[in-house]
Amino acid sequence: MDGLQLRDEAAQDRVRSATEFLDPNDARARSYRADIVVMLNRGARRLTVSIDEIRAHNRELADGLLSSPFDYSQAFDTALKAVVKTLPGRPLRETSDEANYYCAYVGAFGEFSCNPRTLGSEQLNHMVSLEGIVTKCSLVRPKVVQSVHYVERKDRFVARKYRDQTMGASGATSLNVYPQEDDEKNPLITEYGYSTYLDHQSISIQEMPERAPAGQLPRSVDVILDDDLVDTAKPGDRIQLVGIYRTLGNGGSGSSTFRTVVMANNIIQLSSKSGGGIAEAVLTDTDIRNINQIAKKRNVFDLLSKSLAPSIHGHDYIKKAILLMLLGGMEKNLDNGTHLRGDINILMVGDPSTAKSQLLRFVLNTAPLAIATTGRGSSGVGLTAAVTSDKETGERRLEAGAMVLGDRGVVCIDEFDKMSDVDRVAIHEVMEQQTVTIAKAGIHTSLNARCSVLAAANPIYGQYDPHKDPHKNIALPDSLLSRFDLLFVVTDDIEDSHDRIISEHVLRMHRYRQPGTEEGAPVREQLNQTLGVGGEDRQDANAPSEVFEKFNVMLHGGMVDAANAGRRRGKNVEIISIPFIKKYIQYAKKRIMPVLTKGAADHVIATYSALRNDELTGNKRRTSPITPRTLETLIRLSTAHAKARLSNRVDEKDAKHAEAILRFAMFKEVVEDERRKRRKVTTFDDSSDDDSDAELDDNSDDDTTTRNTSTATAGRRTGTARTRGTATQSSVPVPDEDEDPDSLYTASPRAQRLRSSQAARTQTQTDSQMSMASSQPASQLIESQTDSQSTSTDIPITPARMAVFRQTLGPLMGKTVFKDSDTCKIDDLINAVNTAIRESPNLGASQVFPRPEAIQALRVMNDDNILMYLEDEEDVYRV
Repeated sequence: MDGLQLRDEAAQDRVRSATEFLDPNDARARSYRADIVVMLNRGARRLTVSIDEIRAHNRELADGLLSSPFDYSQAFDTALKAVVKTLPGRPLRETSDEANYYCAYVGAFGEFSCNPRTLGSEQLNHMVSLEGIVTKCSLVRPKVVQSVHYVERKDRFVARKYRDQTMGASGATSLNVYPQEDDEKNPLITEYGYSTYLDHQSISIQEMPERAPAGQLPRSVDVILDDDLVDTAKPGDRIQLVGIYRTLGNGGSGSSTFRTVVMANNIIQLSSKSGGGIAEAVLTDTDIRNINQIAKKRNVFDLLSKSLAPSIHGHDYIKKAILLMLLGGMEKNLDNGTHLRGDINILMVGDPSTAKSQLLRFVLNTAPLAIATTGRGSSGVGLTAAVTSDKETGERRLEAGAMVLGDRGVVCIDEFDKMSDVDRVAIHEVMEQQTVTIAKAGIHTSLNARCSVLAAANPIYGQYDPHKDPHKNIALPDSLLSRFDLLFVVTDDIEDSHDRIISEHVLRMHRYRQPGTEEGAPVREQLNQTLGVGGEDRQDANAPSEVFEKFNVMLHGGMVDAANAGRRRGKNVEIISIPFIKKYIQYAKKRIMPVLTKGAADHVIATYSALRNDELTGNKRRTSPITPRTLETLIRLSTAHAKARLSNRVDEKDAKHAEAILRFAMFKEVVEDERRKRRKVTTFDDSSDDDSDAELDDNSDDDTTTRNTSTATAGRRTGTARTRGTATQSSVPVPDEDEDPDSLYTASPRAQRLRSSQAARTQTQTDSQMSMASSQPASQLIESQTDSQSTSTDIPITPARMAVFRQTLGPLMGKTVFKDSDTCKIDDLINAVNTAIRESPNLGASQVFPRPEAIQALRVMNDDNILMYLEDEEDVYRV
């Protein structure tokens, strides 16, 4: 009896100490009353308490909480309930005896900070903190705490309490046999309305793979979640866990080994990369102000896309498409049950070693919810949903697959071509209807899978063969390709200057070292065990993010063009930091709801009609089929571009950007911006040219025409006379090797006469031509004219210019060229191509082909057996 009394006195002392800590009498001490009020207003029942503050208040109390958690945690819970009852004006349901409140602990746990591998017998019956990945979760089931029964013969109620080894409080376990009759053998009727139940769930957390020793599998531990902690973690979440490590009974077996579990007290999400709730960043007032300021820039879309994966060289259009995919379009659910998806699906097909997988890895680290999988390591049911048996009850239940876990997120599938046809068919429904319908094993249900798909695949022969049609290289059915909004063909072209840039970039990446490390010292992975839970890292997450990050030549090698422009103009290169991009995308995706305007709708209709009516040469350049889904693709891309500008209206310029990206994905194989590629190999001696080029690089594509016109006006007085004077000396002016071959019209007298007649049509085009002719000093023009006879017929054509020529000539076949016969004069063909280029909104007069360059293009097409070009007769025959 004395032992029980001492035990009661010790428990009362613990409760008094805990109450003094939570609600101290000293006004200068830290009080938790305000935190308790905030907790109650949010409808929560678990108060976060810092163990560091407990240690500063009473060291014995903190040590007891770690070494004897059952007694001391119960004391804190009791003290918290007592403080809640003293709060004035609270509802009765919050202050009643049936309400349960808990204290969740954070702070430094010191020697009790473990991982599933280091848990041992010395941690038994202690409070520990763990870090790991949630691998599986059971269903949430009710656990009876108190049952109430009615005795009909005696007209009275009988209550019975239950306690098992997973209960938080210490004490003997009660008999868990459900009563059917009382002591006098009277039958009992259970009153379920009066009985008390508790939510119960078990999960498994596994050691993080990067922290497992080399050559060993990660270890796992079972965790028990009760009451308000259930469903706070999903499979794939990286979490910090605080709980009590204890043993359970061996079930009456003859073995002396016991099953061990961790009874959770607090769960903190580290990240939600592979399922679970979306780990959203906290937007502060400073962040929102910076977001609106960035959105006012003219080149905001280019600035954001360039800052995506800056360490990857090139792939500008793919980065733009990934940015639009992260922003997403507008989802529509009509009254008749029709669902129009707003998520954008992207497929990248190309040669090995072209950074496809690296782009996928970047999306995994940028998107708030992203799931990674591979084609060979995934089955159809693994991507959608599987029917499994519950080991606790034996019932069949659904297990969510990767695409169901990625609802409202992004699913990245690498090695997409390695999937079997049977498994690939399973994702057809997901990619369009965005649901997973299951009808097997007596279960018929439909699950939401509203996710974007970013896939990467290799061609059927491993290497992309440019001599074969795209659909023969890709070897995927049209029914699947049409579900991808954009299909990019990424080729590894052999080009000396490009290969040098790539090699320099790779070497810069290998030479990069993290700040604070010594020169030549090996870079060690940061795998140190975190000793604190919910500490400084958690507080830093609520701080505003830096908008720009410092340009590093070694790290940001993918922004070579911007770096060159920045050095010429003497200003820093603007690179938006990844944390700020995450917040920008989160803000634009949740707050902006763009609406289509009449101008944008008309442009989308005209673009779709033109794409459907284009007759390409042998259908060679079309990478994916053009179906009514392509029309929805244009709408989604336009809406996402409007979100990037934080605009509530989808304007015509948004539709033009969407058309440019779609045409690039469908018809162009060289993944490089045409204008910037020419500027890279161009060197001018005139400083005014550098300024104009840099200005073009700093502004968006919307202002390119305006900038060209203003530059032409500025140089009209000095350039016109110079151009006229040199034109009288030679009839075939050709640029020298330092001049951009597309800057001047180098043609025969016949072509010059044709040019003058075309120039008279529009004064703006004439001014632009004068500006480009005047951008070179007269001395260089004279030198180029001297060597014109030797170079006019051998002007090399780059692959990018060749792609422009083919793309422009394709729609003209059978309409303007070869309309009445299978033969055409070369001058008529060049005239038709240049006219189409001038009228194109994406090309313009600066992209026209001089006669020698057009001849080189025809020679290449003759070698590829696309056209037959007879130089002696100056005729072109259709094959």
